[in-house]
Amino acid sequence: MAIKERKEREKQEMRNLIIESATQLFLKQGYDKTSIRSIADDIEYSPATIYLYFKDKDEIFYVIHENAFDILDKHLRQHDGIADPFERLGAIGRTYIKFGLENPDYYDLMFIMRAPMEQIKNEEKWKAGECAFGYLLTTLSECLEQKKIRPAELHVTAIMVWSFVHGLVSLYVRERMCILMMEDDATREVLYSSLDLFMANLKT
Repeated sequence: MAIKERKEREKQEMRNLIIESATQLFLKQGYDKTSIRSIADDIEYSPATIYLYFKDKDEIFYVIHENAFDILDKHLRQHDGIADPFERLGAIGRTYIKFGLENPDYYDLMFIMRAPMEQIKNEEKWKAGECAFGYLLTTLSECLEQKKIRPAELHVTAIMVWSFVHGLVSLYVRERMCILMMEDDATREVLYSSLDLFMANLKT
């Protein structure tokens, strides 16, 4: 292996190590209590080493955020083959819920954890987040054009759909569904059934 290739591989491995450590610390301690120093201590390197790869904690969080949204987007786009946009919308909703239930830590980091969004604001485009939301917009636009759902403004409808599934997942992730006093499997079925009822109310 050429020296240049080896150095690039080592650089990527170090970035991955920093990201993995930061992810776990953000989830365990919260954003505010995690520092560059604590990340450095966790991976047993000096803070100066981390600054060779990231300018600050915000940038590390942004990379983790992007990675998580990229994973979600890939899951959602598995439904590209569903021709009927209303059926695709339902599949997207179920997949979104499933992603949140199976990846509660990632979901917490993506949508619930309080952390500054300054790095995202500083980027020209929030690529992964816009990609996932754009897929929802495209699907809803097709539903509206084909009169599969009640007529409404596209972005209002998108926020309504997203807010509904986000609310379901958030209640589950933050363990508020215990109020139902059901077994976990039964609780999950309630979430999916709630989505089905919501979808039925969207239809024309």
